Amino acid sequence: MDEKKLLQVLAEQKEEITAKHNSWVSRYEESLFELNSSLAQVVIGVRRSGKSTLCHKVLQDHGINYAYANLDDDRLMSLTTEDLNTLLLCLYQLYGTDIQYILLDEIQNVDGWHLFVNRLLRQGLHVFVTGSNAKLLSSELATHLTGRYNEIRLYPLSFTEYCAFHQVNLHDITTKAEAARKSAFLEYLQYGGFPELQSVSNKRAYIQSLLDSIILKDIAGRFKIRHAEVLRTIANHLINNSCQETNYKSLAENFGLSSTTTAIKYVDYLKQAFLIGLLNKHSFKSKIRLRNNKAYVIDTGFITNRENALSQENLGWRLENVVYIELLRRAAKEFDDVYYYKRSSQSKEVDFVVCRQGNAKELVQVAYEIESTKTFNRETSALINASESLRCDNLTLVCFEESRDELVKGRTIRIRNALEWSLEPGKV
Repeated sequence: MDEKKLLQVLAEQKEEITAKHNSWVSRYEESLFELNSSLAQVVIGVRRSGKSTLCHKVLQDHGINYAYANLDDDRLMSLTTEDLNTLLLCLYQLYGTDIQYILLDEIQNVDGWHLFVNRLLRQGLHVFVTGSNAKLLSSELATHLTGRYNEIRLYPLSFTEYCAFHQVNLHDITTKAEAARKSAFLEYLQYGGFPELQSVSNKRAYIQSLLDSIILKDIAGRFKIRHAEVLRTIANHLINNSCQETNYKSLAENFGLSSTTTAIKYVDYLKQAFLIGLLNKHSFKSKIRLRNNKAYVIDTGFITNRENALSQENLGWRLENVVYIELLRRAAKEFDDVYYYKRSSQSKEVDFVVCRQGNAKELVQVAYEIESTKTFNRETSALINASESLRCDNLTLVCFEESRDELVKGRTIRIRNALEWSLEPGKV
């Protein structure tokens, strides 16, 4: 790539980050960076979840001078491995040869990027990289950097961060303040937590554009998929049926795929691009964990704010999806794992089992309402039965309205309304 052209692009990118943005919301993941470490700081997550903003904020808050290159710029699409040294040359020209920190956005867009990062690390530079594809980053980092990286996984805004963004008062106990919090939570269920989306009036256009970028750029383009529309249709189907078990045989038959293996591969692509998350069934048998997974969308904003959004207006599923993503945040903090539990095909499942080193540490059930005796008994009995099987007495039932402790068959169940549960102190 022409050095003069590359220098111009990087100079324009530099102008975008010269001013510190005081409106940036503080996020828990800021504490996970190791600024003085010799490891590459790798931030991965779905597109537009705030990865680059997180890196800029951390570096600027600590008063660090750093060089920056956004490799997701359409003007840099032709960049090759051979151009990366020219890129470094241009960065030194713009930021000075004494620069010690370099931030490379969407680095996976350039083949052989890992070799370049490895060279920068050997030279003693502190490297921050971001990416929107889990397998591409993780597999190549593990292979070529041999553990010389600190991986930070970022999701869209949590409800706590959402409230900070919209300046929702979380402390006043007045009726007005409580109503504002409930209104904010309903909006969060509806529109999700993508940072840029919060200031956009045409939310459907934004979400559709984001979905197109994930399907076409992060998956179809990268994995050379010829039938991108089939992939898009499968993505819409999984989003429309969020929180449900994935039937790969049915996917292959309904969408004209050549085999169940192809269906598995397509769903895995969607997972790699962080569009969906797959929740495995709790079992000590590996084949059962892998075969019976449930699909969740990475953010509830995708559920209705897009084309072909034919999912039912099921607030229970939205609430379960929000709880799932929040549990992933909390599990990452504690190095825990999350599963769902269903002892048999006839038994009622427990939505989430949080495990540490194979042992269940908390069971979490989600139900939008538990006012009827039938619903209450169904949800609590599922928790009690799983508690006995998994030998776990830490039981939580997340619902929309109520909060109390309930003694059921000698075991205490923490019933928490979703808003209160999402804002629990000490949680992510």
